[in-house]
Amino acid sequence: MPMRILLVEDEMDLARSIQAVLEGQGHVVDHCVSGQDGWVLLGSDQAHYDLGILDWMLPELSGLDLCRRTRSRGLALPLLLLTARNETADRVEGLDAGADDYLSKPFAMEELLARVRALQRRQPSYRAPLLEAGCFRLDLAAGQLLVATAAAEVCIELTTKEQQLMSYFLEHPGEVISGSRLRNQLWNLQQDPISNVVAAQVRLLRRKLASHGLASPLETIPSKGYRLNPHAAVLL
Repeated sequence: MPMRILLVEDEMDLARSIQAVLEGQGHVVDHCVSGQDGWVLLGSDQAHYDLGILDWMLPELSGLDLCRRTRSRGLALPLLLLTARNETADRVEGLDAGADDYLSKPFAMEELLARVRALQRRQPSYRAPLLEAGCFRLDLAAGQLLVATAAAEVCIELTTKEQQLMSYFLEHPGEVISGSRLRNQLWNLQQDPISNVVAAQVRLLRRKLASHGLASPLETIPSKGYRLNPHAAVLL
């Protein structure tokens, strides 16, 4: 399942590598270099984060203190602490501060991804990588949207951004979702927040469906946003 992840890491080469690997898995990643900036983002209304990946040694506010503040505020998102400190006492201190898992540097990216998947599976809201509403079924593992018609099931290959968009709609079927909410949740803060980026992406997804002779279940609600109608007509 795609997640919105906050990465707080001041080693830029490592941060770029982690962000690239996570985004390659379809996640949306916001990156900042200081614990204080991380705290501001966690406490803001700009985005809802599903996971925090925090370095221990950070400028302004340590990852350890960031864990403590996050838990004291009652935020329940899983936190993965990264650090070169790998003594047992350090791991205990990190877990006691509120971290859900601990990964010692240096580490393999495969292990990081495995820890991320494990933390995701522990969440009450976790769903298997298959989302379904009406005639539409999204297989996130394969990156395919499957649409059941009277004649056959149509299989459509989706880009990463199309998967993220369709996944979010399938998680909220029938709900009107504003363009700003979609932009904040599916585009990271480092990207230029072009006002029409959501409309453009919805338009591209509709065109892809139309190219397969399918109608789009994504309805535009004037002045409010978009809604996935899982019971919309399938064929054009």
